[in-house]
Amino acid sequence: MSIPPPPGPQGPYPQGPFSQGQYAPQQPQPVWGGPYGAFPRQAPVNGVAIAALVLGLLCFVPAAGLVLGLIALRQIRRKGERGKGLAVAGSVLSSVGLALWVVSLSTGAAADFWQGFRDAARGEGTAYALSEGQCFTTPDGALQGVAYDVDVVPCDQEHDGEVFAAFDLPGGSYPGDDEITRSADDRCYALQDAYAMDRWALPADVDVYYLTPTRQSWRMGDREITCLFGNTDESGTLTGSLRKDAMTLDPHQYAYLAAEGVLNRAMDEMPEAETVEEDFPAYGVWAGQVSEALVRETGMLRGRSWPAESEQEVAGLLTDLDEAQKEWGLAAKATDVDTYYEHYDKAFDLIEADSTVTARKALGLSTSPPEYVEDGGDGGDGTGMEV
Repeated sequence: MSIPPPPGPQGPYPQGPFSQGQYAPQQPQPVWGGPYGAFPRQAPVNGVAIAALVLGLLCFVPAAGLVLGLIALRQIRRKGERGKGLAVAGSVLSSVGLALWVVSLSTGAAADFWQGFRDAARGEGTAYALSEGQCFTTPDGALQGVAYDVDVVPCDQEHDGEVFAAFDLPGGSYPGDDEITRSADDRCYALQDAYAMDRWALPADVDVYYLTPTRQSWRMGDREITCLFGNTDESGTLTGSLRKDAMTLDPHQYAYLAAEGVLNRAMDEMPEAETVEEDFPAYGVWAGQVSEALVRETGMLRGRSWPAESEQEVAGLLTDLDEAQKEWGLAAKATDVDTYYEHYDKAFDLIEADSTVTARKALGLSTSPPEYVEDGGDGGDGTGMEV
């Protein structure tokens, strides 16, 4: 029989495995623009890009292919058409031919030429060029479908997305849409805490999205997945950076959040079963992991000196966390469900005690616990935007 936890303020963790739909054990994982729907209509292929590729293959007119390739890249960026790979391929072939014609040029002139070509091929001003910490807008304001153009804007201005990480997939043949989506989902959610360390500071309407390669861009060597924050409302925007890391936090805030992150990651590992009765052994193992995480967290908090204005508050938090660690340990050793719940309920109350808010306030951190929505099936099985 499940025993609900005592009433109290919403804390930073799910309120316990008591009934279906009562909590979401991890943040929702919406697809870019929402769950699967009708596949978006593809943009037309740019005709100039096709001509650039044809002329690039005709080595006796290399300059014409290069010029058309660069024109096509500009048109694709402006109109949102397909064919970037064709334009780049035509430019590359034309450039090789042209290089044979201009071998007599001085080294400085050749270097300037190739630098200009590399800038065009890299896609400056497109989704290919986004990097960590940048905020951007899209032409239609939506994070859905296929992205070509983006405009980088200051994060204090209204924007559609904020990049927090990027990583490359292994080489080889195209792994398929499902595998790329799985990799993006797993890695991006794992990387968000390094950029936005304070989960309490993330607005309730913000979630993780990602830019992924297309089959066409994969052939051109594109292996990068770009992780970003966006508004869960397709028509909504963001204002202000969500970055909370060593670059934006003071040393005491950073140390506190680093310690708290140890517990957060352990709590994220809650078993998939929605009640203890469904998988008692798994919940016992999890309780032991949380207990060990609390040992590490309290050790990190005790391992530094705190400012006078927050020293007493951190000490009060440590008292509650020490007691919580003992209760989690006893829950891990429980031999029956009733005993498990007895210690589990006490442990949760101690983790969500007012001492957490008090310590955070003294350190100048957010004091509003994160809100968790019920798992309604809106996220976790979709794709991000392709580039």
